[in-house]
Amino acid sequence: MKDDPVDRLIASWWQELPEVLYPSSELAKRIMLLAGQLNEATRRVLRDLGLTTAEFDVIVSLRRGGTPYRQKPSDLSRNLLLSSGGTSNVTNQLVRRGLVTREPDPDDGRGTQIRLTPEGISLAEQAVKASSAAHHELWADLPDETVDQATKALRALFRSQA
Repeated sequence: MKDDPVDRLIASWWQELPEVLYPSSELAKRIMLLAGQLNEATRRVLRDLGLTTAEFDVIVSLRRGGTPYRQKPSDLSRNLLLSSGGTSNVTNQLVRRGLVTREPDPDDGRGTQIRLTPEGISLAEQAVKASSAAHHELWADLPDETVDQATKALRALFRSQA
């Protein structure tokens, strides 16, 4: 049987300080560990592609929005939970790399929009495909039914927070 770090952690707390454990404690620890695995798989792929997590988030957000692959900086900031300064810094890096351009906003003569270049579109698609494949590999040995059950359970948890 495979060693389970969450079982060890929960068992330790049961012995030492059981009042810190709640019915949700094991679930929370498992989600945290799984999130760490997903983040590491993503970071590994992004390193190979020469992208930071913030750069990935911006180009993927632009690509996900569909043609013409552009957004206002304020919309990007809001969608990605970045400060306007953080969005500006990442955008500057992406402009220097030729992955995005700044363009006049066609709806607001004073504003700008950030648009993916053809190179940015290609890299965004490559990055999404690679990160999706890396995430899939984490649980490729699990039966589809198990993945579906976990997805439904997590959906219910998210809905309870709404």
